[in-house]
Amino acid sequence: MEHELLVAQSRLDSVTVHTDGALCRRRVCVQLPAGVSRVRLAGLPLVSDPHSLRARVVDSRETTPARVLDVRREERAEVVPREQLASLQRELDAAQEAYDVARARRDRIAARSETTFALRPVPPLPRRGDPPRPAPVEAVIALAGFADARLDGLNAQLLAAEGVFERAEHGLDVARHRLAEASHALPTESTRTTADAVVTIDLGSGGSGVAARSEAADGSEGEPERELELELEYAVPGATWFPSYRLQLARRTSTEAGSAHDSLSLRASIAQRTGEDWTGVRLSLSTAALLTRSVMPQLRSIRLGRRQAEQPAPPWREAPAGLSGLFGGYDAAAADAPAPTGHEPVPVAARGLGKAVAGAGAGVGAVGGNDGERELRPAMRRAAPRAAVFGAAPAAPGAAPGGPPAYGSARAQPMAAAFAAPPPAGSAAPGRALPASEPTLDVALRDLAGLELAGPGAPIGARGTLAPSTPGTPSAAVEREYRQRAHSVRGLAVPPHAVPVAESAAFDHRFDTAARVDVPADGAWHSVAVAEFPVGLTLRHLCVPSLDPQVYATVELANTSPHALLPGPLDVVVDGEYSTTVAMPALAPGARKRIGIGVEEGVRVARHSRSAESSSGLLGGTTVITQRVEVEVANRLDRPITLDVLERVPVSDEKDARIEDTAATPPWTVVPPEEDEHHRRGLRRWQLDLAPAATATLTGGYEIRIPSAKAVVGGNRRDA
Repeated sequence: MEHELLVAQSRLDSVTVHTDGALCRRRVCVQLPAGVSRVRLAGLPLVSDPHSLRARVVDSRETTPARVLDVRREERAEVVPREQLASLQRELDAAQEAYDVARARRDRIAARSETTFALRPVPPLPRRGDPPRPAPVEAVIALAGFADARLDGLNAQLLAAEGVFERAEHGLDVARHRLAEASHALPTESTRTTADAVVTIDLGSGGSGVAARSEAADGSEGEPERELELELEYAVPGATWFPSYRLQLARRTSTEAGSAHDSLSLRASIAQRTGEDWTGVRLSLSTAALLTRSVMPQLRSIRLGRRQAEQPAPPWREAPAGLSGLFGGYDAAAADAPAPTGHEPVPVAARGLGKAVAGAGAGVGAVGGNDGERELRPAMRRAAPRAAVFGAAPAAPGAAPGGPPAYGSARAQPMAAAFAAPPPAGSAAPGRALPASEPTLDVALRDLAGLELAGPGAPIGARGTLAPSTPGTPSAAVEREYRQRAHSVRGLAVPPHAVPVAESAAFDHRFDTAARVDVPADGAWHSVAVAEFPVGLTLRHLCVPSLDPQVYATVELANTSPHALLPGPLDVVVDGEYSTTVAMPALAPGARKRIGIGVEEGVRVARHSRSAESSSGLLGGTTVITQRVEVEVANRLDRPITLDVLERVPVSDEKDARIEDTAATPPWTVVPPEEDEHHRRGLRRWQLDLAPAATATLTGGYEIRIPSAKAVVGGNRRDA
């Protein structure tokens, strides 16, 4: 027994944000009796994808399981009461009303002022023969005084009205701006189109389904109502995100590798315009695409020798009984009607299609041979008056060959048009059987409740068949407009160092927030705290005096978490004060990378170099180029630091050139290329610990020995 439709209000429970959309899940608890029940869940956004709609019973807590038989989306129009409109919309209406009142009062006072200003004394017309009259000076002066006094009062009123009008106009602009930047999920119109999900649930009564239905139909006492928790899942476009990080550092009082106050937190910048606010939801962030291909690739075998065409299995489906004669009377009445004139004659190429179509029709339930040809000829004769389709252009090159589609397919064409049209490119010649094609199943035909039975007004080949219903034009237009608004988040400006998630991840990752969050649907960026990762931090300083005498503070970051760190902007906060924003590179679990966090002004470095050239060997046959480097370091900070000073020694692949290091004080370290991040050769490193207010002097150098008849490319003098 199917019960009445139950209307329930669902709540948004969790959201998974992908690179190009979001996957939302709603939950609701309902009380349902035994049998088949239908539940309407309101609150779905119009941009939700109907094909992604899924429903399931989370926990029935009963021995008899509950099954979801069907779920579909329905659209309806509703009237929004004024008290349910958004407060911003009510404020806008009040501001608009105040603006109209102020403007009307200003215009009214301005019109009265112009009328008063236009007052002029008009003397009476003199009569013929009357003597000249004296000028009414007193009356003119009285009128002028009256007009001046009147204008003074009106000007004061007009000035006050102008002030009120300007304030009302400013208030109207502010109200419009606030409403434009507010969430688009707020109801702002008196009527709106909403989307609901109708879920059909079957609650068995312990016995068989037939017995339960018969018991409910007889009106006998059944099982009491059960409480179920339903979960509704759907996909929406118009949501995107990118990661950002916050690195909190505490100033070291010693050279320890880390501190309890150091932390790296992941934050997500999220923008969504899906048409519904995410309030108190469990948020997950994914780098995967919302819709991905799931078709398995098939590797075809390579045949050697003569090529043999594969014979696909012919599609065959038994035609329903009585369908051919279902519209016999309608066709007979149409055949008795006078045939229209002015059509072109039937081309000769269409005469030999009877046998070909009969041979192809054998694969779809028709009787082959002469019997099938005799059955098809009356249909061809009835279609002959409608010969306008014979003049159509031939099929496009590359069209898929094959016979007519299987019964019930949405691609079914009228029988007369299929027989009269010229054979498509690549099809069999007239008189031969058309090759059978692979059966194709339209996805829309799986929606059984959304199919419509074609009547006698449909084409001949489609009458009596099921086809998907056509959606309404008004709702489709509204949905199209909402989808355009949702896709506008793709064009939002991003801050520096931000990397799109689709381009930053080689693999798919997912991050879950520790608490429930709120994200309004206003199309703007909102920062949400995701989690804090256990990472290893080592604060060091780096200087390359041959390129830049400034000392840079760096953090050697070790990702000890099981999650990969995606590239994005990194905000560095030292002792609670914002320092700088740098680019965070991608960091796999267990990887280490050095990140620069800015210039350290408290450490000074000065570099001095000397170059000398001499001859050695028998008769001066070898030129010796000596390069000496002296680096002075001063720590002006109130804490100890660890400083790495990098230098490079030339490397040559010439067998006549020999390069040797000279004695360095303190000794430097040769860095192999495989240990360097950029695989640089000839790298030398001084690593020293400096106490507060300490200084140090580093010396080093190298010698280049080449034959006297040769010279170094670019000159023997290396640098200043």
